[in-house]
Formats: sequence, structure tokens, C-alpha cells
Amino acid sequence: MSLRFYFAPMSTASVTAAVIGELGVACERIEVSIAKGDTRTAGFLALNPNGRVPVIVHNGTVIWESAAITLYLGETFGVARGLYPPPGPRRGEAMKWIVWSSVTLAEAAGRLSAALPAGTAGAVEDGSRDAAARYPGGEVAARVDVMACLAIVDAALRDRPYLLGDYTLADTHLFMLVGWIMSMGIAADSFPNLGGWIARCGTRPVFAMGSE
Repeated sequence: MSLRFYFAPMSTASVTAAVIGELGVACERIEVSIAKGDTRTAGFLALNPNGRVPVIVHNGTVIWESAAITLYLGETFGVARGLYPPPGPRRGEAMKWIVWSSVTLAEAAGRLSAALPAGTAGAVEDGSRDAAARYPGGEVAARVDVMACLAIVDAALRDRPYLLGDYTLADTHLFMLVGWIMSMGIAADSFPNLGGWIARCGTRPVFAMGSE
């Protein structure tokens, strides 16, 4: 069974790195540099025409978009390891959080990242296709939207330690995005349930070891 993983450090590929690490799946890791234009080469664009990481190639099939990759790896490897629900309502709940993390939360966080000065923690990396979308002045509105998203997570964790009760790849996926948000100066102080969840997730070996 062949699995290749294309990643760039300090990018959304860190989500996939954490998922692969949590699953303990062996793979060939191929590092690319966004700043040097590696994701804009003809060879890389043949894999992902969007020119972005993460990308995985599993048994010859190319999959991109971090949410799609988490869902696929969960279905393929996670059920047997107890890290992803079998088909049914709980899987639907996991899918909900994974997709929401990569769409609604990441959109707000992306606007905040683009509003930060280049070179600051969490800001869009030079060389990224998103660098052209920098918009100074949008930081306040983006922070409000990010905080509203975090309030949704905090409410969902009111009566459970993890998103689905037990730890799953939905927590892995969201945790990595929340970590990115925290690097931009957003604190969890006003979200006690979220803060407890962050502390619990942080004890997972994969996060203690770190990821790309």
C-alpha cells in the first residue's frame, strides 16, 4: 500500500501531517517550498492544479484539500484504529466538524492571516498564492468572526471532553487549525470549554512530538 504526502512546513499541510501521525500510517514525505515556487511547477500542478499543499497520493489516486484528505484517511485507516466513526450518525458529526473547520473557521482565520503584516506569526507566507490577497485594515472584523467561530466550538464542548465525546480525527483536524489561530494572538481565556479541550488534545503524543 503506497502513500505519498506532499507538504510545506508551517502550512495547512500541518493538519494532514498530524492526522497521518495520529493514525501511525507509513508514508513517503515530500517537502516543497512555497516561497521558492515549488507548488507552481508543472510537475506539482499536474498533481494539484490549485498549486497548494497538502496533497496525498494513495495507490495512484491523488487527493487534495485538507478536509477531503482527513475524511479519506479516516475512512481508510481510522475506523479500525478507533479514531474515526463507522458509517452512521457519529460519522456525520465528525464530517460536520472537519468540513466546518476547513471552510467556515479557516475562512475567517485566513482573512485574519491576510490582514497581518508579512513576517508576523500566523501571517500569509510570501510566495503563497494567498499573499496577493493581503488586506491591511481587515484585522478587527476578521478577529470578530474568528471569535464567533470559537464560541461555537466552546458551546459544543460544554458537556463533552471532545467533539464527539471520545477523541477522533475531527479533534486532530480542528486542533491544528485552532493552534494556527492562537499563533495570531487569539487567546482561549474567554472560552473555558475550548481551553480545556486544547489542554486535553495537547497531551496526545502526535502533538507532543510536533508535526510539519
